[in-house]
Amino acid sequence: MAEILSIDPEHLKGRHIARAVDVLKEGGVIIYPSDTIYGLGCDITRKDAVERIQRIKRRSAKKPMSFVCADLANISSYA
Repeated sequence: MAEILSIDPEHLKGRHIARAVDVLKEGGVIIYPSDTIYGLGCDITRKDAVERIQRIKRRSAKKPMSFVCADLANISSYA
């Protein structure tokens, strides 16, 4: 089921942020704006969620995907 939550960075609504976090924890997929286009996001520790993004994008599991880290220190957890 699709759900639309508008999150205005100047007027944050805690319940919308909490709902987005819940969706991620449940293995769901979110759409978020980036500098150039909208991105698809999921919890990368959930294989089912990553596979869902691959299906949505019709992308081979052999083709690498990028991910977002909170900061440079966070990269060491994955590299």
